Amino acid sequence: GAAAIAAAGHGREMMMRRMATAAIDGALDEAHASPEQRAAIHAARDRVFAAIEEHRKDRQARLDDMLTLFEGDRLDDRLPALRGQIEGEHATIATAVSAALVDAHAVLTPAQRKVVADYVRSHRHAHP
Repeated sequence: GAAAIAAAGHGREMMMRRMATAAIDGALDEAHASPEQRAAIHAARDRVFAAIEEHRKDRQARLDDMLTLFEGDRLDDRLPALRGQIEGEHATIATAVSAALVDAHAVLTPAQRKVVADYVRSHRHAHP
């Protein structure tokens, strides 16, 4: 039942993490990134993963809150607060992603950034 669903969700998250890591490493391979550059970019990637994981750990509680709210007589009373909470969590993830981009930009040379951008352009057909 619930444990199997939770395990499947965790498996999906791990698969997405592996796919993102492979894509990042593929781009860094193409750019001939140094070990130091890779370490900085991997640290930034890990901060993004941590922000996403922090958001996802409260997923069941958020769903329960939404369902309780939906079942109640007055949906509009608490809906703005719940929406604000979710938007705040999404903003935290967006900030982590932006910071990771700044970090990657700072450690890669202009030529490497071009290679990474070209790599992303040539591989995005796999992820519409």
